[in-house]
Amino acid sequence: MTTDDRPTGTPAGLGPVSETALWTLYHRAVEARRPDTLLPDPMAVRLVETLDYPFEERFGAPSSAAVRFQSQLQAQRVRCFDREVADFLLRHPRGAVVCLGEGLETQFWRVDNGRAQWLTVDLPGSVALRERLLPPGPRQRLIACSVTDDRWMREVDASQGVLITAQGLLMYLRPGEVREVIAGCAAHFPGGGLVMDAVPRWFSRLATEGRLRVGSYQAPPMPWGMDASEQQRLRTAHPGIAEVRDVLPPPGRGLLGALLPYAARLPVLRAKRPSVVHLAFAEPGRTAIG
Repeated sequence: MTTDDRPTGTPAGLGPVSETALWTLYHRAVEARRPDTLLPDPMAVRLVETLDYPFEERFGAPSSAAVRFQSQLQAQRVRCFDREVADFLLRHPRGAVVCLGEGLETQFWRVDNGRAQWLTVDLPGSVALRERLLPPGPRQRLIACSVTDDRWMREVDASQGVLITAQGLLMYLRPGEVREVIAGCAAHFPGGGLVMDAVPRWFSRLATEGRLRVGSYQAPPMPWGMDASEQQRLRTAHPGIAEVRDVLPPPGRGLLGALLPYAARLPVLRAKRPSVVHLAFAEPGRTAIG
């Protein structure tokens, strides 16, 4: 989709990939409005109510079964990231959380401990929108650059520990760029970690062929996909990657939601599912073994 194809109300400066921030925001808000929500997120609800954007026309009515199901899946994925960040902050209360391609994610307001440092790295249009809608506080900083530009790495104070998140981002990069981002993080932040997600190869292929469409919304191409069975190959990106750990989602509502964490263990399904992965980087002066 070109810029001219975007619906009326699309914030200026957002291209097709950056517009996915509105898609994920909408699904978080739909889930957060439920009385039995898996993801309390009043900030997401407020943003959807504030933005002049045709969310329902673009992404579907919140009452539809497809939107409700997708919103629950989004919530389960988001909670994987929230859990990893919260665990990091328990061990490193004054640590740095670096959010790559954060868009309009509202994780800060869900898991902040009042002491951590937060750094958002995103494209200029996305940073401008975030700065307007979610003005940064004294412990929040925004850097307007591509995540493939390693200058953001020099802006991180890792002295109290660092955790990098890449949520809903890497699938939009080329495979070589994904490898470079992972290697750069491992090289610059020994002792730190990276939490990232990946879509399976079959999903990446459908998106790249333009076959992922919901209502009037066409998902942008996703050049990079990784089957869950390939997770350990991420170690080859850099010798400093000490551990690759699968992060399983929490149970959800209904039969499918409740079974999702267990489906990840079934041989038939586990290789072809979306996944969230935590990469731990070796401590300074050490390289990974194995």
